[in-house]
Amino acid sequence: MEQRRFEDVEIGDELPETKPDVSMDRVRAFCRAAGNDFPRFTDHEVARKQGLPSAIVPGIMSQALLVAVVHAWAPGSRIEKVDTVFRAPVPVDSQPLCRAVVTDLDAETRSVEVDLTIVNEAGETRVLGTARVHL
Repeated sequence: MEQRRFEDVEIGDELPETKPDVSMDRVRAFCRAAGNDFPRFTDHEVARKQGLPSAIVPGIMSQALLVAVVHAWAPGSRIEKVDTVFRAPVPVDSQPLCRAVVTDLDAETRSVEVDLTIVNEAGETRVLGTARVHL
């Protein structure tokens, strides 16, 4: 695993896009592991009764998917902070994309700021945020 070098990073660099698995099986496994096993995340019918279009991906799972993009791009990096805004639910069994782009560099701390997004199949932003990453 080759570490990302601060000197090789530029503002505007796009991290490789990912297509995370948000299938019901994967979401259920995540919820069990996180102790976050609520039916709005793991049962489409219960979620609909609660006014949602379907079961939704938990917010902490969305954050984990975005952090995984950063770690795939910069193995061995340390994420100091992640801040997210949930604009709309990410439906379970959908086909979202996780995207990220470098927006700031700090040579003194050898850290970068990365803008993060999860978009749906129509290209609509569902989750957005930033991460401060030390390389």
